[in-house]
Amino acid sequence: MNTTRLTRWLALLLLGCVTFNSNASSDTDKTHYQTATFAGGCFWCMEPPFDKLDGVISTTSGYTGGKKKDPTYKEVSRGGTGHAEVIQIIYDPARISYDELLNEFWHNIDPTNANGQFCDWGDQYRSEIYYHNAEQEKLAKLSKAALIELKPFDAPVVTAVTPASTFYPAEDYHQDYYQKNPVRYKFYRYGCGRDKRLEELWGKTANSEQH
Repeated sequence: MNTTRLTRWLALLLLGCVTFNSNASSDTDKTHYQTATFAGGCFWCMEPPFDKLDGVISTTSGYTGGKKKDPTYKEVSRGGTGHAEVIQIIYDPARISYDELLNEFWHNIDPTNANGQFCDWGDQYRSEIYYHNAEQEKLAKLSKAALIELKPFDAPVVTAVTPASTFYPAEDYHQDYYQKNPVRYKFYRYGCGRDKRLEELWGKTANSEQH
């Protein structure tokens, strides 16, 4: 096993075979909701910052960007499927804009890492924005261009902006992991050095769970 993923696997082993249902909206009128999909490394760590936002209806951890049909966590995490770990967000555009989601996304990733995110290395842990329509494509590219122009880091911004493809929800035990298994989640997050690196990159604007 790749040692960079050892801490995460230990947390999974502690969890065992317990499964949980994923987020589900209680709203019945979903006709105006929209979808956003982001890859930012470990999907456990990408759910919390979006779940807290007013206007986000649900977040679902999963896989996208590859060619393997119905991939499993084991297949994706060992690499070779082409898929990335992602979260898919259902949101109400009347309450939160796509620009606001993009801002939250940037401040929860390392956009300078071309080899993964934090302690997780490999293409399956890349950062990426998957747009679902022309408007999202335009806003995502403008957002990335603005970040490059701002030059908050010495290293270049390498996060890709890509058309959305088939999304495969992850296994039930991955959904809402931080809520159902807070100790194990914090153990993994701390061991991965996520908050430390986010603060190095973004300062006090980082969504560090140490604050």
